Amino acid sequence: MKVNIDIQTVQEPIASAPPEVREIIERVLKLEKEKLYQRSPRNINDDILKIVKETIT
Repeated sequence: MKVNIDIQTVQEPIASAPPEVREIIERVLKLEKEKLYQRSPRNINDDILKIVKETIT
């Protein structure tokens, strides 16, 4: 039961976020998963910035 409460507490800000913020979060998580297996992930900050710019414009 305690685990469920903790998961809900962690996910609550994402669930209540505006659609644009949720889109940014989902796209950044996908990007991080893709880069997770690289020895030295490069340009992740640039990729995240690109995601944010594409979403808000």
